[in-house]
Amino acid sequence: MAQSVSNAKKPKDTSGTFLRLIRYMAVYKWILLLVLVLCLVSNVLSLLGPSLAGSAINEAAAGAGKVNFERVYYYARRMLICYVCSSLLTIAINVIMMYVSKWIARKMRKDVFDKLMRIPVGYFDRNQAGDIISRVSYDIDVVCTCISTDVVSIMTSLVTVIGSFAMMVYISPLLSVVVVVTIPVSVCYTVYMRGKTRPRYSRRSASYGAMNGFVEEMFSGQKTIQAYAYEGQVRDRFAEVNEDAADAYYQADYYGTTIGPTMGSINNLSLSLIAILGSILYMMGSVSLGQISSFVLYSRKFSGPINEIANIINELFSALSAAERVFRLLDESEEIADRASARALTDVKGDVKLSHVSFGYDPGKTILHDLSLTADAGKLIAIVGPTGAGKTTIINLLMRFYDVNSGSITVDGTDIRDYTRSSLRGAYAMVLQDTWVFQGTIFENIAYGKEGATMEEVEAVAKAAHIHPFIMRLPQGYQTVISEDGGNISKGQKQLLTIARAMLFDCKMLILDEATSNVDTSTEREIQAAMRHLMNDKTCFVIAHRLSTIQHADRILVVDHGDVVEQGTHESLMKKGGFYYKLYTAQFE
Repeated sequence: MAQSVSNAKKPKDTSGTFLRLIRYMAVYKWILLLVLVLCLVSNVLSLLGPSLAGSAINEAAAGAGKVNFERVYYYARRMLICYVCSSLLTIAINVIMMYVSKWIARKMRKDVFDKLMRIPVGYFDRNQAGDIISRVSYDIDVVCTCISTDVVSIMTSLVTVIGSFAMMVYISPLLSVVVVVTIPVSVCYTVYMRGKTRPRYSRRSASYGAMNGFVEEMFSGQKTIQAYAYEGQVRDRFAEVNEDAADAYYQADYYGTTIGPTMGSINNLSLSLIAILGSILYMMGSVSLGQISSFVLYSRKFSGPINEIANIINELFSALSAAERVFRLLDESEEIADRASARALTDVKGDVKLSHVSFGYDPGKTILHDLSLTADAGKLIAIVGPTGAGKTTIINLLMRFYDVNSGSITVDGTDIRDYTRSSLRGAYAMVLQDTWVFQGTIFENIAYGKEGATMEEVEAVAKAAHIHPFIMRLPQGYQTVISEDGGNISKGQKQLLTIARAMLFDCKMLILDEATSNVDTSTEREIQAAMRHLMNDKTCFVIAHRLSTIQHADRILVVDHGDVVEQGTHESLMKKGGFYYKLYTAQFE
């Protein structure tokens, strides 16, 4: 079930997150420099407008018969040209920034995806797929939307604020005092609201990740939910998760939406004071009507961006919270690097040995205790035992998805930590109980593990896996496209495809983890015989619950609570009348 986000991680390093975002943007520093120049030009043109408007008003205020309409039209034309050019430059800036944000989004997603390829399997055991997907999609979208719109808005606002204030001081230093008094109020309020909204935006991102995780989990188990008539409980649980996400969204936006109106009120107070003081100065003859008009327009230009910055701050908080989640993923520990002296595993014979291996997924909780076993090259080793005995854990250690806490595992007499991971894993073919196929043709799915595989090779393994007749009944045969996650074929057929894929993979060692659990007993026996014929001289590790299928194994290891309690052939273990005998007879009683 999706975890609650009421205790979602609070942001810890705002400045560090911001600097990391800057590093992503720095790649496009020359483009951003061009944007900055365009912003300056656009804002200078925009800032000329109020000055020209004031000049036009002064000309119009000269009195009846004294108005020089040519001058009025002259100022009006120049003002129109400035505003039109400023708008065109703003459009160009927005288009450029959309492209920049698209490139940054692509780079961030590539970095995250590459990171996911290097993260240990344990990370995926601890985190929901939906939450990971949320970071790759939703969080990066939030960040890049901020870059495409808010960065431009901030640059534009800063130039406008500075330029407007300079012009106000130039027109009337005394009137500018009003603005100087209200600025600290705006700044203090913004800082106060930052502390309120920042953690809530972080919680909002986490809550959406948790909701996505829950939805992904429920969709993948939809058949089970319906089989147990559990729809009502799932709806109730989703209502809780949805309510939590909606509450997180509300809490973030509740405080965020108050910033704009409050800042607007402060700016309106400033405008009222300007109107009062300006009227007094006008009556005293200190300023002209055109200067007051220009000052009011500049004050609106000054207060507008301040108000806009206050609204942008909400989006910045949300973007920084989302970026922090992305960077936390990018900062996850990767698989321990191969030793400097590690070499590629080549010319594999297939001798595998575990010596006094102890291991636990969590510190202080050991699953395997002083486990030792030997698998000679070309032998079939069956690993059996009750649920939770440690069978799959052994497979994880053989593949170096995890490293042993103590003891050693060797292949052909060399510790597997002295081999590169890629070459070690490439020496095994795996067929798991949880089948995986991708959207593509039947041929592509079977040939997945062998580059350059021919149709003859694919058909040969498909026949050995007893899937060829089914494939030939499909509309396009081997060119039939499997839908996403193999939704248009049965689970048993998917498993036969993965078995055929493993058969085609050129390797000396094979791992079968309940590989035939989704096929009927008759087909399973035929597949076992075919695989046994095709896998001569290969070391095979088979985890099976149906003990009738592993009677021909060269050695059977009986595992219980992390220890090999018995080992031998089927006949010898049955004669012994011990743990294996009880497991075997229990399946037929």
